Amino acid sequence: MKFWDSSALVPLILEEPHSKACRQLVRTDPTQLVFCFTRTEILSAIWRKRREGLLDATDVQAAEDRLDKLAEHWTEVDSVTPVRDAAEKLLRAHPLRAADSLQLGACVAIFGTHRRDREFVVLDDLLAEAARQEGFKVVVPRAR
Repeated sequence: MKFWDSSALVPLILEEPHSKACRQLVRTDPTQLVFCFTRTEILSAIWRKRREGLLDATDVQAAEDRLDKLAEHWTEVDSVTPVRDAAEKLLRAHPLRAADSLQLGACVAIFGTHRRDREFVVLDDLLAEAARQEGFKVVVPRAR
């Protein structure tokens, strides 16, 4: 089981350069571990593209349907207080945005100090570097 940041899940919902690599990786990880606000971040990405005129109403509905289907198989980290506490420590140590600190904070909260062999799937470079520094094995699906 790998922890998936929303940046690596969006390409499973919307076609992007990393979509093929993310689809290949998700096949090897049938139950993804995610933060409980990951759906919110993915919906934000979908609707941002809609407002930018990159998706029409049919595309949005298809994307939301794919999100629902994907979410049926993932496990959510929903203990918010330990995630918040971990995220606040991460913000002091790394140049992260709040949402990214919460994603990594969820991974820290669920795995604790047993991080060395735990995989963190991410496409964001700053978040990937912070995860490496925190002792996680970072997996970055490569665009092909």
